[in-house]
Amino acid sequence: MEFDVIIIGSGLAGMAAALELAPRRRVALVSKGALRDNASNRAQGGIAAPLAADDSVEAHVRDTLVAGAGLCDLPATRGIIARAGSAIAWLQEQGVAFTAERGALHLTREGGHGVRRIAHAADATGSAIMAALENRVRRQPGITLLEAHCAVDLILDGPAGTAGTRCRGARLLDLRGGRVFDALAAQVVLASGGAGQVYQATTAPAAATGDGIAMAWLAGCRVANMEFTQFHPTGLHHAQAEGFLISEAVRGEGGLLRLPGGARFMPAHDPRAELAPRDIVARAIQAEMERHGLECVHLDISHQPPEFLRAHFPTIQARCLTLGIDITKAPIPVSPSAHYTCGGVVADLSGRSDVPGLYAVGEAACTGLHGANRLASNSLLECVVMGRAAAQDMLEQQPVATARQARAADETAVPASPDLARLRRDLRRLMSRDVGVVRSDASLARAAAFIASLRAQTQARLLRDGLSLELLELRNLALVAALIVRGASARSESRGAHFNKDRPGRPRQGDEPAPPASGQAGHRGPAAAA
Repeated sequence: MEFDVIIIGSGLAGMAAALELAPRRRVALVSKGALRDNASNRAQGGIAAPLAADDSVEAHVRDTLVAGAGLCDLPATRGIIARAGSAIAWLQEQGVAFTAERGALHLTREGGHGVRRIAHAADATGSAIMAALENRVRRQPGITLLEAHCAVDLILDGPAGTAGTRCRGARLLDLRGGRVFDALAAQVVLASGGAGQVYQATTAPAAATGDGIAMAWLAGCRVANMEFTQFHPTGLHHAQAEGFLISEAVRGEGGLLRLPGGARFMPAHDPRAELAPRDIVARAIQAEMERHGLECVHLDISHQPPEFLRAHFPTIQARCLTLGIDITKAPIPVSPSAHYTCGGVVADLSGRSDVPGLYAVGEAACTGLHGANRLASNSLLECVVMGRAAAQDMLEQQPVATARQARAADETAVPASPDLARLRRDLRRLMSRDVGVVRSDASLARAAAFIASLRAQTQARLLRDGLSLELLELRNLALVAALIVRGASARSESRGAHFNKDRPGRPRQGDEPAPPASGQAGHRGPAAAA
């Protein structure tokens, strides 16, 4: 197969790039599952944009910098937020119907935002956006859809990590037919999402195994800020929750966090109480759970009128009702859940990575926007802005000839070994226990030793047994886990989503390390597979 551009990942960033490119480029859109089986489709809250009369780009930037705990890249943050209005307008042009009130967009508020600036479609914004974009993508003849395909590795025209080495495509695994083949392209876009599945409790879909981050690292790219995994404070705590989260907007509309007896606790942890940034709320909940021996706390919005809840949170209300929870009468059991990978492949404001021809956008990338802790609803904004920016950068270049170096399909996937699921569970339990909301020097050392052993096992088994999706995902999860632990161990402070109880303080002013932002820092991938 040969294309102009291969986009790995069919979330909002990938679809935005595909739709911008398709009229002038031959595009392949690769999706591990169905097109809408991704984190974007699960997003409830909305997309942040300074649209209100009492808001501004600079005010939105300030809130983002505060939430990011001083590690946001200011030019990147300002550059992305300055394009928020055009991002909303573009989505509306694609057919997205945002919730309106009195003829204007209804804007809600979430933790960390000083004003109402969240455009939304009730409490199922991601689903509304992705439905509209999927409709456009499926009608676009310039886009070849490769559903049920997984990227295995990037194709390079020279040694990984060597100056001048260019990305020329990707090796793909057809999950239905079991065939492994090379797909060639002048440019490849990693829009593969984050790595939430490295944790036991997560809101991320099953496909979020850090594939793009792992492949980029092995190709010699820098990654940065991997220690900052954001834990959503209010994952629905129920045996059948299946990663369902209770939107930040519930607290934005007056929801209160309580202990089982009804007592509030957030005012004692932060003056902003329930509207504090996510890292603060998650640690507060974790602390109260440990202090009182609880498995969860309660989020109560039952004081709002039932008609208000039906109008603003129909998806949450319906999901909770299926589990026997009536949010109009009773509080919702919640606990922290791994939610967003704030770090990723270092990329500039055009989405370009360190490897020529390779772009990274969305949750797989680290532009410097999120810093140490993502501000709520900035992620969908980044997806639209950066997906379109990467496409524009490619369209402004002269089309690059594809090097004809495809290999014949000389490999087929092998059946998964029964013990791979156990190894994956062991890794996820370890990461939640030792590299979770609160870490320590000892827990990071334990995790590093376990992960090193697991990585050696997976590499040996790939050589011995051959490729399977389960083994490939375990390879990627173990590598991403190693990068998370490496970043956490190297950071001699607690900041944002990274909290080490042995190093709870921050450096003195003037002693702080430079932010690991775009073009500045980050760990670089090896010249050979590590």
